Order: sequence, then C-alpha cells, then structure tokens
Amino acid sequence: MDVLIVEPEKRPRMVNITGDLKSLQQAVGGHIEAIYPYDDPVAIVCNEEGKLLGLPLNRKHEDYDIIAGTFLICGLSDENFDSLSPELAEKYLKKYADPEIFMRMGSKIVAIPIKPKDELTVPKLRHKAAEYEL
Repeated sequence: MDVLIVEPEKRPRMVNITGDLKSLQQAVGGHIEAIYPYDDPVAIVCNEEGKLLGLPLNRKHEDYDIIAGTFLICGLSDENFDSLSPELAEKYLKKYADPEIFMRMGSKIVAIPIKPKDELTVPKLRHKAAEYEL
C-alpha cells in the first residue's frame, strides 16, 4: 500500500507498507488513531497517544489542532485503508511539504515553517595541516 509518511521536521515522502495493523502501528510508533478530516477519500493515521507520550509536535492540523509524532496519509477503499492515488499523493505532499516548529505567543500556539532536517547543511571545517619543527 503506497502512503505518505510525515515525520517531524522532515519533508513528507511516499513509502510502501503492507497495510496491516502491525505495519501501521510500527510506522506511527504505537496504537493507531484514524481521522477523516477531508472530503477526499483519505485518512490521517497517527499515534493515538502521541501528545500524552510527549512525541514531538509535527504539523498543525488545520487551525484547531497539532498532530504529534509521525503520521501517515492513506487512501480509502470501501472498508479499509488503501494506497493514495497519484493525484491525492501530490496534493497532500504539497499540503504538508513544510515542516513546522511550534511556539507559544501569549495564549496562542503558532506554527513556524522550518527547513527540513534532511536538507540542513553543516559547514565543513577546514583544517590546515599542522607543521612541526623538531
């Protein structure tokens, strides 16, 4: 089953999983919870206890919630999770493209887009060869 995986501080990417309960739980790191917030035939599958376990905050979910920990976006068939269609995969790759960090400002929590961890570059130190006289 081809799904979108969205990890904290990383860009989303397509992965192939078997789609059974064990593979879904492994992907999100615990018991799963499915939510169906969109009109599209998709589900967000996340860790049911992500916030309680203190998993890293990942992405804002519309303007009313934050998803904690890694989550999947799956397509839906009549009674089960299914592969995302290429069109829906592209749509949700764009929607969740920018990783976010969160900051409290007064009584609100604000999402701030950041550069993905997998794209950060660390400057290389240049070492001069040491010359010693004996």
